[in-house]
Amino acid sequence: MLHPILALIDAPIVIGILIVGALLFGGIERLPKLARSAGQAKKEFMMGQIEADEATARAREEARARVEAQRADVMQNVEAGSVAGEAVPPPTPGKGTQA
Repeated sequence: MLHPILALIDAPIVIGILIVGALLFGGIERLPKLARSAGQAKKEFMMGQIEADEATARAREEARARVEAQRADVMQNVEAGSVAGEAVPPPTPGKGTQA
């Protein structure tokens, strides 16, 4: 006889019963504190998320700047005589290196 009654009780009903019980037996005084602490936790989480996003954006920008600096300095880093003892000719504007 007890089995059909237990079959009708599911998770939302149990959660509702627990909430009503907490409200009736002393949870009313604690609800504002609970709500306040939940709000503080959410605020701190959001601030941490914003800081992490800013740090990620800075790291990406620094990496992008390093890559661009390396690409820009390709011809400036070539030293004369660095290829098998031969002199490397300077670049000709608009035509590349001299043949």
